[in-house]
Amino acid sequence: MSQFRPIAIDPADVEFTAVRSQGAGGQNVNKVSSAAHLRFDIAASGLPDEVKERLRGWPDQRISGDGVVVIKAQTHRSLPRNQADALARLQALLDAVLAPELPRVATKPTRASRRRRLEGKARRGEVKAGRQRISE
Repeated sequence: MSQFRPIAIDPADVEFTAVRSQGAGGQNVNKVSSAAHLRFDIAASGLPDEVKERLRGWPDQRISGDGVVVIKAQTHRSLPRNQADALARLQALLDAVLAPELPRVATKPTRASRRRRLEGKARRGEVKAGRQRISE
């Protein structure tokens, strides 16, 4: 797989919807739509095909079955700040998808860890041996 550079998100590919925030907030939460729903259609976006495939196969609950990334941002009290937060989270998702997978490095257990494991097994065996019937 080729090396990817960080990709900027085209604002035309992102669709925002203002919705009401959840949780406590008094009267204000019931009348102001300050939370932002971000929808990003992977297939219709201007991303390279390799990136689209990796994003579709990424194990993330924010990616729906039909290939749409849905992010809800409601931490801030204003809609523009929530929209910026949602865009930053989408960019972080893209950066995570583009990060190269690091190869696993095989390691061996240390001598002390092997000794601790065997001591624990011996201790457990003594406990179980103490539960047996006493022979006469």
